[in-house]
Amino acid sequence: MTLIDTNNLLRTAVAALFPPTCVLCGAPGVDELDLCRGCQDDLPVIGVGCARCALPLPTAMAATGDAPLFCGSCQRSPPPFQHCHAVFRYEDPLPALIGGLKFRGRLNVLRLMGLLLARSLQDADIDRPEAIVPVPLHPRRLRQRGYNQALELARIVGRLLQVPVDDRCCTRLIATQPQAELDQKARRRNLRGAFSATLALQAQHLAILDDVVTTGSTVSEVARVLRRAGCQRVDVWTIARTP
Repeated sequence: MTLIDTNNLLRTAVAALFPPTCVLCGAPGVDELDLCRGCQDDLPVIGVGCARCALPLPTAMAATGDAPLFCGSCQRSPPPFQHCHAVFRYEDPLPALIGGLKFRGRLNVLRLMGLLLARSLQDADIDRPEAIVPVPLHPRRLRQRGYNQALELARIVGRLLQVPVDDRCCTRLIATQPQAELDQKARRRNLRGAFSATLALQAQHLAILDDVVTTGSTVSEVARVLRRAGCQRVDVWTIARTP
């Protein structure tokens, strides 16, 4: 029996013992996901988004040709990352789902979100980076929470896409005030000097992974640090993007 056959048998056994169950309504899950078909179809997938930062845009702005569509902010001042891939708009039920994986240790939701992000990246046929860099937590916050949700998501995505995870090339130096409590200008000030690259980078293409991108201040600051350390191209992968 080959390793592939053994893995298939294990998945079949696990599915039989622990069948997928929708995390939103409790109905049987489909496609090996803890999500039923109806709830999956109701998720707020980004239809039209900025080609640079993934900001959801009105459907009427959809490009008619092959030219990429950029939001006004990216046209005026492009961010330090090349491209952001986001799966969903940060609208119901995403805040509850991400809150569950982020603050309440709901591992079934964490696995679900990781699988959905990985499958979305596969469908988009994105350029594979040399490594995935999860947005780091400060050690104090890591001790309080017990885990870094970005790292756990990165491990799921990395395993499915066969891309290594590098959680050591970037560290968080400052336990900043939570970004959700600040406006856009304060968010940028709050993050100055918060991150540091641990060494000169050999990788030329990295992807930052975070659970949610709001204004983009956090991932932009991490991207700047990685680029200053020698990385030529930085992308961003995230579950959800705020409108």
